[in-house]
Amino acid sequence: MTELPARARVVIIGGGVIGCSVAYHLAHLGWTDVVLLEQGTLSCGTTWHAAGLVGQLRASEASTRLVQYSTQLYGRLEAETGLGTGYRVCGGVTVARTPERMVQLQRTIASAAAYGLECEPLTPAQAADRYPLLRTDDLLGAIWLPGDGRANPADLTQALASSGCASTNASG
Repeated sequence: MTELPARARVVIIGGGVIGCSVAYHLAHLGWTDVVLLEQGTLSCGTTWHAAGLVGQLRASEASTRLVQYSTQLYGRLEAETGLGTGYRVCGGVTVARTPERMVQLQRTIASAAAYGLECEPLTPAQAADRYPLLRTDDLLGAIWLPGDGRANPADLTQALASSGCASTNASG
């Protein structure tokens, strides 16, 4: 354990992907008196069992823009830090089995267009072409979001920490 400073401008509690992201961004803004506290090891809380799916479309424009920013960050973080993040753009399929869900997917397509995200409707057969393991006999349709991706949450946390926490007072 690193000795804690007598004072800090910011104390971040939790060394998961969110805590390390906050430290990363503060460090990149030039803040140097930041302490990150984690009772165990980095990403040992909820981050270690996160799925790592990075779907860009959210319920609000602000949340969608935040995830879009995150995908840009994840895309450059490996080059910036030299550490792998597991981030890959692989696209995402969302399916509908009921008429109500199909209406929801049509609204999703409209939201994606409003936010400038690429999104296309798929027939069940087209969904199976994108994801061959998908059972399609009960599907009415699907959508494809090619900008969606995946990351390794623990690796992403380490990359953020190496770049952000290295210039802060990180405590374990």
